[in-house]
Amino acid sequence: MSEKTDPKEIFGLLARLVVAGVFIYSGIVKALAPAEEFAYAIESYKVLAAGPALWAAYSVPWIELYAGLLLAAGIFTRLSGLFTAAMLAFFELLLAQAWLRGLPVTSCGCFGAGKSNSLPHEFMQNLVLLGLLWLALRRGRGLSADALVREP
Repeated sequence: MSEKTDPKEIFGLLARLVVAGVFIYSGIVKALAPAEEFAYAIESYKVLAAGPALWAAYSVPWIELYAGLLLAAGIFTRLSGLFTAAMLAFFELLLAQAWLRGLPVTSCGCFGAGKSNSLPHEFMQNLVLLGLLWLALRRGRGLSADALVREP
C-alpha cells in the first residue's frame, strides 16, 4: 500500500485519460446532435449509402462513448484499449481514402458536424491518439479498476 507509483505509470494513466476523454467528448457531441448531420458527414466519405450511414450515425456515437468510459475507468483496460485502437485505425483508413481520392469532405464528422479540421490534420491527430493509446496500454494499466481487482 505504501509503494511508490512509478512515474511511467502516471504518464500511461494520463495518456489513457486523454484518449478516453477525446472519445467521450466525441461520442457525447454526436449523440446530442441530430443523427442526420453525422450521417451526412459519413456519406461524404463515399463508402456507405444513406441508409447504412444513418444506422452508423445512430450507433457510432454510443460505441465511442462507452469505449471512452471503459478506457477512462480502466475496466477491461487491455480489451477496451485494443478496441479503441481498432476504431482509430478504421477512422484512419476512412480519412486516408477520402484524402487520397480528393473527396470534398467539408466535415469529417470526428467531433460532430459543426466543427471540422482538414483531413490531413485529423489524420495526424488520430496518429497522436494512437501513440498515446500505445503508451497507455504499455504503461497505464497498473492504475486502473482492473488492477484493483487483481490485488490481493
